[in-house]
Amino acid sequence: MDSALRAPQTATAVNINFRPLQAADLPLLHGWLARPHWTEWWGEAPTLAEVEAEYGAWIKDPSQVQPHIALLDGVPFAYIQSYVAKGSGDGWWENETDPGVRGIDQSIADPAQLGRGLGTAMVKAFVARLLADPQVTHIQTDPDPRNARAIRCYEKAGFRAVGEVQTPDGTALLMVCRRGAPKK
Repeated sequence: MDSALRAPQTATAVNINFRPLQAADLPLLHGWLARPHWTEWWGEAPTLAEVEAEYGAWIKDPSQVQPHIALLDGVPFAYIQSYVAKGSGDGWWENETDPGVRGIDQSIADPAQLGRGLGTAMVKAFVARLLADPQVTHIQTDPDPRNARAIRCYEKAGFRAVGEVQTPDGTALLMVCRRGAPKK
């Protein structure tokens, strides 16, 4: 069958893997960060120099933030990061005392791939990867309370809403996925 005639890929038959973000990926990520479905929730698009400074620092020292490219059948299709919540600084999670809490943030690059279950499949796979580390106690995320698509994705991946919190980026919905939590 001609590839142009194939049905859009959904999460029923996907091969999602992750690799650490590399310096060579920064121009690609810069382009993704400027897409309207990213800027709607992540804020104004940074310059390439800003992307190189922020994400480049995490590439060089991933002790606090671990940036990744998500691959769909070997092709980059999303960005996902995890971070140690305790001590993350800049006003983030100042009351967190558990060194095992990891936070995640993610977005799919191509808006045509939204709403197909790929985000849920990616988050589930990434959470499983993080929880394979016995030192990780639970995973949290903090979507904008108005971002219904992200909230649904996280709920389907096993996260439960804890409540609204104030963050340096404004009001967020704190959502948590605990080890052994039932998946929908």
